[in-house]
Amino acid sequence: MIWNAKRGLLAGGAGLALGSALIWSTLVVAQDAPESLLPPGFDEPRPTPTPTPAPRPSASSAQGTPAPRPAQAAGATSSASSPVVQPVPIVPSQSESTLALPGKLPSLAEIDAMSNDEIDELLGLKPKFDIPPGAQRALTQVGVIDRAEGGFPTQALAGQSASLVRAAIKGTKGPLVSRWGHILLRRALASRLAAPADMDPVEFAGLRAGLLNRIGEPVIARSLVQDVDTARYDAGLIGAAFDAYIGTADILGICPITRIHGAARKDPEWRLAGSICDAYGGEASSAKRELDKARRDGIAPQIDVLLAQRFAVAANDGRGAVTIEWDKVSELNPWRFALANALGLTIPEKLTRDAAPYYQRSAAIAPMLPLAQRAQAADTAGREGILSSAAMVDLYSQIFADDEVTGDVATRAVRLRDAYVADTPENRIAALRDIWGVGETPDYGRLVLTAFAAARVPASEDLADDAAPLLASMLAAGLDRNAMRWGPVVSEGSPAWGLLVLAQPARSSQVSASAVSSFIDDDGSEGQRKSRFLVAGLAGLGRLDLNAANSLADDLGVNLTRPTRWSRMIDKAAEVNNPALVSLLAGLGMQGDGWDKMTARHLYHIVSALNRVGLTAEARMIAAEAVARG
Repeated sequence: MIWNAKRGLLAGGAGLALGSALIWSTLVVAQDAPESLLPPGFDEPRPTPTPTPAPRPSASSAQGTPAPRPAQAAGATSSASSPVVQPVPIVPSQSESTLALPGKLPSLAEIDAMSNDEIDELLGLKPKFDIPPGAQRALTQVGVIDRAEGGFPTQALAGQSASLVRAAIKGTKGPLVSRWGHILLRRALASRLAAPADMDPVEFAGLRAGLLNRIGEPVIARSLVQDVDTARYDAGLIGAAFDAYIGTADILGICPITRIHGAARKDPEWRLAGSICDAYGGEASSAKRELDKARRDGIAPQIDVLLAQRFAVAANDGRGAVTIEWDKVSELNPWRFALANALGLTIPEKLTRDAAPYYQRSAAIAPMLPLAQRAQAADTAGREGILSSAAMVDLYSQIFADDEVTGDVATRAVRLRDAYVADTPENRIAALRDIWGVGETPDYGRLVLTAFAAARVPASEDLADDAAPLLASMLAAGLDRNAMRWGPVVSEGSPAWGLLVLAQPARSSQVSASAVSSFIDDDGSEGQRKSRFLVAGLAGLGRLDLNAANSLADDLGVNLTRPTRWSRMIDKAAEVNNPALVSLLAGLGMQGDGWDKMTARHLYHIVSALNRVGLTAEARMIAAEAVARG
């Protein structure tokens, strides 16, 4: 029973195997050809299989049931006993390979002198950044602030001549004499604008960012360049972006540019920045070799390479300490200043004592620097319009709360608090005088600092002698309505009166020539510059009869209406009611390092053009500032 059962089970299994074989044979016969599992195109044309001899049946297989043979595919040339063979794709020979080497390979010495980026460029290994069209930043308008946030209309410059816009931006070489002029120009440059019709939007962005750097606004410039995809940068935008990142001590912010446009520049600082970026990109060993080679070959001063090495080793857990010695360094440059600040190194006083204003502007906006150092630089930044009055008050509030800060800045912080909360107006004014410093003309940066404290002083005839600096301080922050409370207190023709008639938001009647003459008679400024600016400002605002203004200007030796090429351009921009173009041309006419570089004729055309295009508030503040600082 047991044996028979087993035999029956084995017989049944054999029948099942035979049935499966028959089914498979049927399927193979129905198939025209072996089905390829490769994508279409990889097996065409199909290679002809090589015939193989049929295997000889062994003795054991001859005794059993012969296995069915698969049917031969149609069109095959092999024998009937050949198995089905999967076609193998033809591998292209070396001559057919798609890898192409450069036509002219450099020598070993030339390769040794190349940077990693140059070698990658040579071999075609540079990364390509293909951003999908839907993810790319549009170039139809580039900027930081739109119209709803206070910017100029998007199409403000779209219809203007590219050559005129380019000349206005490139012609402005540096800081402006006017704080309010700086604020206006910054607003125009930061607006979300479309490029002129015949100007590349990337070039337009680069021009604006470059000017923002030149007037001490690298933070805004950095935001502007980041509104353009890095892969689209041209040479001008690459340079402006590099300066913006250096100006903000944002060294690693440069890395996307060096990775994509590594061969765009050859200067030492660019190469050092590329090595730093390699270190932070996971190529620490290669970066170390490059920096060691840069130091050995002397591609840059030793201090510049050492600072780069110090920054790069931080990417490798700080292994390989680098000692920075300033003894043989005789001057600062933006690279050294940025790297030292980013690393938290103290720059010797001998290098910062007589440093150019660039370093004061940069220090004022560098959050990593000590509060005392930033406060010393804040006077320059506030005077030029980089820092607002509120930002300066915030800085001194931190100083007041920090017991470790001592010296003059700590004392000034205490006196600033007294200017707000002292028990009597006289004590508040005494605190304000201490902050302004000794001298007939207070430091304008300190006037910016005290603007809101000055606005809290009540208008009183007993305090009329201090009205002029109080009003100048208020107007430095645009507090014109607070300033107007002093109207009934000040006497006609006084310095304080001159500020009020210019800053007044609205006026129903014109200013009398006799009152202006009284101001002129009491003016003790050099060359009666304040009087010249007063006449020019009132004439530009339309608050002084033009005939009377010309007569007074003649007495002061000034010709307000004599045309120049620049005056014709800004007047024409005002005629077509283009505030953005007027702002750019106003900045062109206000560049300089002091109000002694400003002429009454330029002031007249600037104030007049701004007033005509609806920028009356800016025109009033610029005119009042001119008289206050003249």
